[in-house]
Amino acid sequence: MRVLRPIRTQSKGVRPIHYQNDKNDLAIYTYLREVAYQVEAHFEWNLQRPDLAFDRNEDKHYRIATRMVEKGGRRDIFLGTRECQGYVEPCVFGAGKGFYDEPEGGKDGEAGDVLDEVSFGVMFHSYAYPDETGEEQLGARFWRCDMRWGVISFPRPEECAMTRAVRPMKAAVFTPGVNFSGADALHREEGLG
Repeated sequence: MRVLRPIRTQSKGVRPIHYQNDKNDLAIYTYLREVAYQVEAHFEWNLQRPDLAFDRNEDKHYRIATRMVEKGGRRDIFLGTRECQGYVEPCVFGAGKGFYDEPEGGKDGEAGDVLDEVSFGVMFHSYAYPDETGEEQLGARFWRCDMRWGVISFPRPEECAMTRAVRPMKAAVFTPGVNFSGADALHREEGLG
């Protein structure tokens, strides 16, 4: 992930709703503001799910993903919480000027006020679902997040040294046509197959 704009925050007074009674709290929430990122992604098949091997057509998934990005996404994306919705558009990773880019002349050039490395401390990485790990346990993965010249490189899930068991959980059972639609169905839904 490449951070394009300076990291800035903004605090807002809010009144969180208590659904269990009629009282509200007063709170100050801090939000990131005027954010812009470039995200580079790739496909990885879940090899713990041989029952889904029939749907491992990279070209088909790539075309579907490309169309969804061009449309602004298939599902809402958000940063941290639901109220921080983002917008999606196609880009070329690394194109354009970023606030934290390496200075011209290389790492020994004049960086000015730009920090070459920023540590964000320990952050949540991802959930470890039973159908991905082969264990009957939902887990959480954490990592030490660092940004180098505006780029945050996420480790692979199995490289996260900090993990925590969340709760016992069985792997989800996906049944085509009931609670799962393969890429073929999405292809047809989009009028392409």
